Amino acid sequence: MNTTATTPIVSKPPALHQITTEDRSMTTRIDFRYLSEPDMIAAGVTDMPACVDAMEETFVLLHKGDYRMAGPNSDSHGAMITFPDESPFEGMPANTADRRFMAMPAYLGGSFGTSGMKWYGSNVANRDKGLPRSILMFMLNDTDTGAPLALMSANLLSAYRTGAVPGVGARHLARPDSRVVGIVGPGVMARTSLSAFVATCPMIDTLKIKGRSRSSIDAFTAWVRDEFPQITTILEVETLGEAVHDSDIVTFCTTGVTGDPATYPTIRREDVKPGAFLSMPAPCNIDAGMQTPDVRKVVDNVRLYEAWAEETGHPSHHTIPIIGCKFMDMIHDGAMAADDLVDLGAVAAGDAVGRRSDDEIVVFSVGGMPVEDVAWGTVIYRNAVAKGIGTILNLWDSPALA
Repeated sequence: MNTTATTPIVSKPPALHQITTEDRSMTTRIDFRYLSEPDMIAAGVTDMPACVDAMEETFVLLHKGDYRMAGPNSDSHGAMITFPDESPFEGMPANTADRRFMAMPAYLGGSFGTSGMKWYGSNVANRDKGLPRSILMFMLNDTDTGAPLALMSANLLSAYRTGAVPGVGARHLARPDSRVVGIVGPGVMARTSLSAFVATCPMIDTLKIKGRSRSSIDAFTAWVRDEFPQITTILEVETLGEAVHDSDIVTFCTTGVTGDPATYPTIRREDVKPGAFLSMPAPCNIDAGMQTPDVRKVVDNVRLYEAWAEETGHPSHHTIPIIGCKFMDMIHDGAMAADDLVDLGAVAAGDAVGRRSDDEIVVFSVGGMPVEDVAWGTVIYRNAVAKGIGTILNLWDSPALA
């Protein structure tokens, strides 16, 4: 495990209040720091190598159990508001693609020692208005008092921690000599995933892209040429199989309709190169050949998928299209042994073996967890305090109802 890069960023100073409350000892006054998106950038939110290291530390803490999330097993993804297919009330929106509100709270221990919650609304129709599909905010809190430490713009926070998780997976599970990356869905998630792959597999020099629109492919290609001049070969492919074929690292970053796994983008064994690492943070399915025990199946937190399975019932992959839910359905149906499901935290902590051979195929499921937002949000908050970035807002000098 590589932790040297994280130590100076998130190590705990001698006094806890110094890292969680700035200078709040012996006063009832509460100020907190507002960080706009430009503030977040100035504080380092786009520093992918540092984010990968922070996520690695997070997974070790997950493995140790030094964290809490929502739900009865403290591992829930969050609480979500959805809308009916036909709205009976004027002003209540009807269900459309990705229309929801969601709250994702968590506590993370170790050198972080903070709590927080990401809150967001999402609607795919936002793109017609020139807005991101989801608009996110993150509140970081002092774990002892519950007082706010910072309110942050969280679109970049969320995007970078989401991409950094595949980077942790690639660090332990991809071949170190990986050169070719196949991407299906060249959007924001693909950008941050590729950034993390490059940070952890420095020999990458070839990219294959399958996209839905000319504009998305062109924009992604231009971004890659600007950001990663070491990627000298960029190929546009027509089919999902071509993106997978002969790629050392593969990621699916598409959106789609949930419900029927037969309609999800599917990985076929015949397309997969021996030794490939497949990182799946979006809807995905696997064929029968990929379900055999010789294909390593890894998730970002086994208990997250157990929570999803409890919340949705069987089969959970119909409700949540992440491939880890398929793994849970396979275990439920007796098609896979529970002991064959590998937890990334155990690998990061050194308690489970990562890649076992050069030819081993590994499928990694990325579900996303609020502890990741807390981790990266804490790092960025501390950077902002050290650099004097952001706007200080006052909650009160003394509470009216103490």
